[in-house]
Amino acid sequence: MSCVAQAFWITSPGRGEIRDVALPVPGEDEVLVRALWSGVSRGTESLVFRGEVPESQYGTMRAPFQEGEFPGPVKYGYLGVGVVEEGPAPLLGRMVFCLHPHQTRYVVPASAVIPVPDTVPAERAVLAGTVETAVNALWDAAPLLGDRIAVVGAGMVGCAVAAVLARYPALRVQLVDTDPARAATAEALGVPFALPGEALGACDLVVHASATGAGLTRALELLAPEGTVIELSWYGDRQVSLPLGEAFHSRRLVVRSSQVGAVAPARRARRGFADRLALALDLLAAPAFDALITGESAFEDLPQVMPRLASGELPALCHRIRYGGGAVRE
Repeated sequence: MSCVAQAFWITSPGRGEIRDVALPVPGEDEVLVRALWSGVSRGTESLVFRGEVPESQYGTMRAPFQEGEFPGPVKYGYLGVGVVEEGPAPLLGRMVFCLHPHQTRYVVPASAVIPVPDTVPAERAVLAGTVETAVNALWDAAPLLGDRIAVVGAGMVGCAVAAVLARYPALRVQLVDTDPARAATAEALGVPFALPGEALGACDLVVHASATGAGLTRALELLAPEGTVIELSWYGDRQVSLPLGEAFHSRRLVVRSSQVGAVAPARRARRGFADRLALALDLLAAPAFDALITGESAFEDLPQVMPRLASGELPALCHRIRYGGGAVRE
C-alpha cells in the first residue's frame, strides 16, 4: 500500500509551494512518522528561503533529510515532532523529535528519531534543535561559577542560550538586544534584559547571536580583558566589519565560533549527537521555554507564511507549524 504525503518546497529564492511526496514502505529498521508540529527557525530558514546560502557552504548547510539543492528547488527544515505510526515496537505510538523538513508524514531510520519525554509537550518539543544548539554553545563556552555573561541578540538561538544559562547557579547573566519588546521575553526566561547601550560590561564571556556586525562589535566592547566571545551567528553571504585595532590585541580578546554541526570538542569523546539532543529535550521540561514560541500557522499556509517570516513582516522567534490530517493511503 503506497502512501502520499505533502511537503513544503522552496521552488526558487523567495517562493515556495506544497508538493505531494510518495513515501516508501518502512523497512525493518525504519519508522513512519505522522507530523504533529514543526518549527521554523527564522534566522537560518530565512537565509535559505531568500537564496542567501553561499555556494561554498552548500555542503555544510545541508539538512539531515534535505532533498534538492540550494538555492532551489529544495526541501529544507529540521525541527519536527510527530507520532510513530509504523516501526519497531518500542517506538510504536511514541511521540518523537526528528531533524526533518516540513512534511505531513515521512519515513526515516529509527535511529534518526528521539523519543520526547513525557514531561515535554509536543508543542514545545519543536524547540529541541534550537536548545541543542544552545547546549553545544555552552559546551564550547564552558562558563565557570561566578562568571559575568552577556548574551547579545535575543533571537531564537540567543534566547535559548539565555534560558539555559538561567539554570546555572551564581552567574551574572544579561540578555542584550536592540528591541525593547524583548524585555518581556527575557523576563519570562528568568534573565535580566538590557539595551546595547545599557548592558553591563567587564564580562568574562559574551555569547553573540544577533547576526549583525554592530552586535558583534558590542559583544567585544562588553568583554573584560582576556574575555571570550562565542560567535553563534551565521551571516550567509554577508560581510562583517570588526574593530580589531584599538585595544583588541592589548586586551587579549578571543572570538571563537560555535556550530551545531559537530559536537563541541570538550564533550566529543564522551557524547554523541543523540546524547546532546536527548539533553536538550530534557531541558525543555521547563515551561519558561514557551516564551520562544511567538506564532503559529497551519502547514497548508506555509507558502504564504514563509515570505512574511523571511522579510521580517511577520516577526518571530520560533514560528510553529501545526499539521492536520497529513497523508492519505491509496
